[in-house]
Amino acid sequence: MNVSYNKLFKLLIDKGMKKTELRKVTGISPNTLTKLSNNEYVSMEVLVKICRALNCNVGDIVEVIHSPDNGTVNTIK
Repeated sequence: MNVSYNKLFKLLIDKGMKKTELRKVTGISPNTLTKLSNNEYVSMEVLVKICRALNCNVGDIVEVIHSPDNGTVNTIK
C-alpha cells in the first residue's frame, strides 16, 4: 500500500500557495516537504499541521493507493 499527495499539491495550486510557503506556515522541514513530493510516508502530526494551515481534512490531501493486486485508489475520508 502506498500513499499519494497529489491532492495536496493540486490544493496548493488552487489556493495559489507555493510549497515553500506551505513549509513556512506549517513549520515542516525541507526533508518532510521532499518526502511529500516523493509520495513517502510522513507522520500524522505533519498531516494535521498541513490540514490546519489549509483549513481542510486529511482526505483532502492524501490518497491511499492499494497494492497492484486490485489496482484501486481509495481516498481517506
